[in-house]
Formats: sequence, C-alpha cells, structure tokens
Amino acid sequence: MRLAASRPSPPVATLLGRCRTARCLAQLHARIVRLGLHNQHALLARFAAACDALASPSVADSLLSALPPHAVPLSLRNTVLASLSRHSPLHAALAQFSLIRRNACPDAFSFPSLLRACARVPCIHTGSALHAAAIRLGVDTDLFVRTALIQFYGRCSAAGAARALFDSMIIASEVSWTSIIMVYVDCGDILSARECFDRIPHRNVVHWNAMVHGYVKCGDLESARRLFEEMPERTAAAHTSLIGGYAKAGNMQGAKLLFDKLQDRDVFAWSAMISGYAQNGYPREALRIFNQFHEKDICPDELIIVALMTACSQLGNIMLAKWIEGYIMRYSIDMNNAHVLAGLVNMNAKCGNMERATVLFESMPVRDVFSYCSMMQGHCLHGSANKAVELFSRMLLEGLSPDNAVFTVVLTACNHAGLVEEGKKYFGMMKNEYLIVPCGDHYACLVSLLGRFGMLRDAYEIIKSMPGKPHPGSWGALLGGCILHGDIELGKIAAQKLFEVEPDNAGNYVSLSNIYANIDRWVDVSEVRAEMTGKGITKIAGRTLVLQ
Repeated sequence: MRLAASRPSPPVATLLGRCRTARCLAQLHARIVRLGLHNQHALLARFAAACDALASPSVADSLLSALPPHAVPLSLRNTVLASLSRHSPLHAALAQFSLIRRNACPDAFSFPSLLRACARVPCIHTGSALHAAAIRLGVDTDLFVRTALIQFYGRCSAAGAARALFDSMIIASEVSWTSIIMVYVDCGDILSARECFDRIPHRNVVHWNAMVHGYVKCGDLESARRLFEEMPERTAAAHTSLIGGYAKAGNMQGAKLLFDKLQDRDVFAWSAMISGYAQNGYPREALRIFNQFHEKDICPDELIIVALMTACSQLGNIMLAKWIEGYIMRYSIDMNNAHVLAGLVNMNAKCGNMERATVLFESMPVRDVFSYCSMMQGHCLHGSANKAVELFSRMLLEGLSPDNAVFTVVLTACNHAGLVEEGKKYFGMMKNEYLIVPCGDHYACLVSLLGRFGMLRDAYEIIKSMPGKPHPGSWGALLGGCILHGDIELGKIAAQKLFEVEPDNAGNYVSLSNIYANIDRWVDVSEVRAEMTGKGITKIAGRTLVLQ
C-alpha cells in the first residue's frame, strides 16, 4: 500500500482525462482514497478541475473534507471554492470559505468567485461581509477582487458603491471599465454608461459591444445603430445585439438586413433571427431561417430549439412537432432543461398531441404557470375545456399564482364548456383575490359566456361597468349573444357601439342585418344594407376550396 502511495499513478491520471460522468468521478474518488494518492497535489488539482468541468464540485469537496486540514494547500481549496461558487448553492460555497478561514488565511484568489456567486443570488449582506473581510485581509485593492466587488454591487443595484470602488482604483483595467459600464447598463442609467465609455483611454471590442448592448437594452435603437456604425470592427456580438433589439421592437425587416450583412454567423445570430420571427408571429419565416441554419450542420443550442418549438406551436403542425423531438434527441439536447421541457409541453399541446403533452407535463420536476397555461390552452383548442378548468384548480392547489394570461385561458375554457357560475367566480377571483385588473379579453370572455346562455342584461351591465372605453371584443360578444337569442333592442345598442369603434368592419353591419333577418324584418335588413352601400363598406365574399 505504501509502495502504491510512493509513486505516481498513471492509471488514475489517464482515467481523469477520459472521465465524462459524475459516476466516473465517484469511482475515481474511491480509487484515489484506496491507493492513498491524497498527497499528490497535482493529481488532486486535476481531479478538482475534472469535477468542475462536469459541474460536480461536491465530489471534490467531499475528497478534501476527508483529508487533514493542514494537508490541503490553499490553492487547491480555492479551486474547489471557485467550482462550488459556480455550480452549487451559495451556502455550500460559504461553507468552504469558512473552512479556509479556520485552517488558513484566505488570499486574493478566495474572493472573486464567491463574490460572483453572491451577485447571482443577489445577496447584498453576505457580499458586503466578504468586502469587509477582504479589507481586513488587505486584499481589497487587488485588481481581480476590486473588479468582482464592482460587479457585485452593480448586480445588487448599488451603482453608487460600485462607482466609488471604481473611482478609487489607481489604474482601471480593461475589465474594470467594462464592469462599470455594465453596472450602469443594468441599472438603466445609459447616460452614465456612455460617460464612462467616452472616458476609456483605449477601447477594445468588448467595450464597444457592451455599449451597443446597453443602448439596445434600454430601447434606444437609433443610438445603438449610430454607435455600431462607428465601431472600428463590427463584431458578431454587436450584430447579434442589434438584431435582437430590432426583433424585440417588431422590426424584422431591419433585423434581416443586419443578419444578411453578417458573414460569420454564429449560433447566437441564428438564434436571434429564428426567435425574432417566432416571437413576432411569423412562424413560416422562422422555419425558413431554421432550414438555412440546418443546412450549415451547426449544433443547435437550447435557444434555437425553444424558438423552433414556438414557431411549430403557432402552426399547430403535429408532424413537424414529432420531427423536432427527433431533432432534439439527435443533437443530445437536454430534454430535462426547464425551458426545453416547457417548450415541448407547449408545442405538443398546441399541436393537439395532448397524450404526449400530458406525459411530458407530468414528468416535470417543477411545474410553473407557463406549463399549466400551455396545457390549459391545449385542452381548450382541442375540445376538452373541462380538463382545462380542472388543471386550473390543480394549479391553485399547488400554490401557484395565476397571471393575466392564465385567467384569459380559464375564462375561455369556461366559455367553451358552458360553465357560467365558474366563469363568474374566476372573474371575481382575478379582481378581488389576485388584484389583477381585467383587460378587454377578460371582459369579452365573460360577456360571451353570459351571452351564450341568454344572460344578455347581465352581460350588458358587465360592459357598462368596464373602466374606460369598452373593448370592441366585448361589444362583439354581446352582439353575438343577441343574434343567438334574438334580442333586437340590445343588438342595436351593441351594433351602434361597434359602428363607432370599428366603422369599416362590414361584419358588424352583417351581424345586425342577420338579427333582423331572423325575425323577418326585411325592411330593416334593407336599411342596414343601404347604410353599408352609402358608406362604401363591402363584405368580402366567402370562398370554398375543394382539395382533390
């Protein structure tokens, strides 16, 4: 046993290079312990790096915990601390930092990664305590520690503290300049960001990218484009930022022009275009761009997959949905990724594959409001509105708070299923329990539900109670109820309101005409038709397409 411990162990070093799973790491951990290789610090450092690469810092942490405190060099503990800060909850990284403080003196390498972990949470109290510890140890002036502190205070919305630290630096590094610009960008203070940008003595591409991104983030696309045109080197990152900005603003033509100018398109640029078209309601254009991407044989990321699924959901193409699932498996995309799994649920539900959507939904470790909403919409679209209402009740039992979109879906489900009392209850719940101000769609759903079941006066009172100008959809729903139940008096009121807000909509005139026609009031029918002719309003003729 001592002989094995006294010489290097090539098999372990070799296996570390081949290790691809957490289980393999656990086996190597056992091998290191069994062979007594814990004194080989270079080997332990490689082991810690392998654990970090596989996002399994707890394995390296458990190995160090079993060793005598004095036997572990500070550099190795800092490596494990950095890994825990990246991949584990904050409390695990803080526990490792406490071990370092008990058994050694933390140095400048002990703080940056831990401060970044505090920034991600964010946890201002813990980060401030670390700042105080860095001052006591005399490492707060270290360039990397100071930059990490600037980033930390920026993420905690303490721009003043970040700026004070930055101004106290004798010579700011390029990274420090980028950090302070991003602090102001994240806080929405684009003028201060630009002031810092203009003060940089020697700007690099990262500074230009950060400033362009800042303008895009605050919605000032004109300034972003102007700065982009001034760039000495127009990078792919700057192109992608602008493409995303134009897409978010709904200007897909501008986004496409920039995309076409970009020669070396990376996966982020493709993702920005595909997502932009999908989010703006152009699913076929999104698929056309995806087909070009697919021809390049580039490995997709989760963002492209989610955008692709969004486009498919809008088209409702079940065959495409099945192809996308196969595509995901072919490229080994993690189907347990929260965004991918939610997208799969949404896509299958919208495309009518409710059986597959239900399996995926039930497999989710944590179901959120979006996933519930997707399932409810799927049931509404495909004839099982009662199940949508049941899902809403289940969502409430799980302690989730419904949002605006969820109430629109559940009210639509009540409308489809004819659940009048439930619809009224949920409308009241939205206003009184969840303090959500109903929008036009909510009122239109409730009015339609009441109108379908002959409660036209109640529906009319609901419309009159609406704050502000009633939504055209609400008057349209009331008019539809009046046609169904032959209420001429209310029908005329609803139609006149629609004539005011939608003067060029021929459908409203035709609907009023149909109410008169249903009770053989042909003179009134002629008057409505004559009014349409006098205003130059024509009904678009319907067409029938026979597929051979």
